Amino acid sequence: KRIADAGLTVESAIGFARWIVDDPTERQQALRNAERDMRALKTIGGSRIAAPPVGAIGPIDLDVIAERYRALLEIGENVGVVPQLELWGHSPAIHRLSQLVYIATATGHPRACLLPDVYHIYKGGSDYNGLGLIAGDRIHVFHINDYPAHPPREQIGDEHRVYPGDGIAPIAQIVRDLYGTGFRGAFSLELFNRTYWQQDPLEVARTGLQKMRDAVQSGT
Repeated sequence: KRIADAGLTVESAIGFARWIVDDPTERQQALRNAERDMRALKTIGGSRIAAPPVGAIGPIDLDVIAERYRALLEIGENVGVVPQLELWGHSPAIHRLSQLVYIATATGHPRACLLPDVYHIYKGGSDYNGLGLIAGDRIHVFHINDYPAHPPREQIGDEHRVYPGDGIAPIAQIVRDLYGTGFRGAFSLELFNRTYWQQDPLEVARTGLQKMRDAVQSGT
């Protein structure tokens, strides 16, 4: 009610159910956890939840991941929440943009969709030009942020992310290419910068919103 009264919408959320793991018993429990998370999200008006490859400790055959993601999609279909396959640049299972696209395609599910991230595309070693090959309506939410020139890609971590426009990522190109594919979803600011943690949360939110607006304007 407070969200609705403020004129806001819940565009996305995240859960950390280990839906991708190899152990079948653990995976079944993870799917139950995912359903619980989806139902909780549904009660506050949300309809999308991130599905990161949490729990993957090594490479997994992409067709196997597709089967597991499809199982998650089917649960989401029953609940009314769409799980978005999320890219993690540090993951041994899904760290390349091409892997993300292949897995979603291989599910054969009409609601399969992607959740890319400026930082994670860079961290995983993919080229941003790949975004131009993805239908924009298959990306409902895009995590936007930036990263500095140092440390190098091999050493950079979540905590180094900065506001969009404050780093070296080609933000204008990314926004322009996304718009060209038909993307009309939500940009979600995702940062884990400890410097920002020390600042006033409202000021961080205001700054982040303005930086996102500037980023969108730079690419349109």
